[in-house]
Amino acid sequence: MIDRRRLLAAGLATGLVSSLAAAGSSLGPRPARAAEPGVLRIGYQKNGILAVAREQAAIEAALKPQGVSVRWVEFSFGPPLLEALNLGAIDFGQTGDAPPIFAQAAGANLVYAAAQPNGGSGSAILLPKGSPIATLADLKGKRVAFAKGSSAHNLTVAALEKAGLGYRDITPVLLAPADGAAAFAGGTIDAWTVWDPYFAIAEEGQGARILVQAPDITPTNNFFLANKGFADERPDVLEAAIAALGAVAIWCERNRPSVAASLSKITGVPLAATRRAVDRIRFVIAPMDAAVTAEQQRIADRFFRLGVIPRSVRVSDIVWAPPAASDRTQKNG
Repeated sequence: MIDRRRLLAAGLATGLVSSLAAAGSSLGPRPARAAEPGVLRIGYQKNGILAVAREQAAIEAALKPQGVSVRWVEFSFGPPLLEALNLGAIDFGQTGDAPPIFAQAAGANLVYAAAQPNGGSGSAILLPKGSPIATLADLKGKRVAFAKGSSAHNLTVAALEKAGLGYRDITPVLLAPADGAAAFAGGTIDAWTVWDPYFAIAEEGQGARILVQAPDITPTNNFFLANKGFADERPDVLEAAIAALGAVAIWCERNRPSVAASLSKITGVPLAATRRAVDRIRFVIAPMDAAVTAEQQRIADRFFRLGVIPRSVRVSDIVWAPPAASDRTQKNG
């Protein structure tokens, strides 16, 4: 269980941590569920494009002509969201780069529907104030925390490779984000790899020092994924939702101060920290093109080479392509 009092004592965003703790406590094995006719179930985290889209009811407006409503389900980070997607508990959601690879290696029933290139640039390896660590090489023998199967997992491994270190040269401490925040505040880890808004909160509230940021190490893309059965059955709904998110992304790029104000209100994270996080986001929705797919394949190959995933995967096998309009018309009879 997450120790909320320690998080509060560290000044780590009361509203955000409480909501993430509540979301995390509800996760776990769930029975597979059939798609709900007339409902798009979206898994989201309290940050980024989906959070803004929810506040603006943008997807709801786009789907109303089709007679489809939207149900939002909150998650603390990517891996449990994809578990729910695989089980059919949700239809659509967003994660960082590593979770879909772990899910595909486990045979999950999902597809890549769209990308947010460089959307995960707000990630870093952080050090406590006063830490003697000066370079990536200094991580050797240290306790480095990150969420297993998350984008932070990939950033940690890629950073070690850049420094000429191996995965076994550190002591990995596998913690969900809110637990990692508690460990970082309590001084029980030497470094913490994490994304915004946790990154920004630690900077603002604890004077955390940045060892490296994601753009200095590796491209960090985010992805929008769908349950494969849902994508096959309702491509029209999926396309409309993605188009609506594209419009939200354009609005976010042009209105960053308003985005920061909205996300601060949504999460409870102080405005100064939220502004930091928003400044690091690249708001864009794009197709799964060859370059993005190739980068995702490099990550998959890295994890397989390290023995972190049980089998090799071919990312392109689960890249969704919207059916041609003629095919859709024929299917609908």
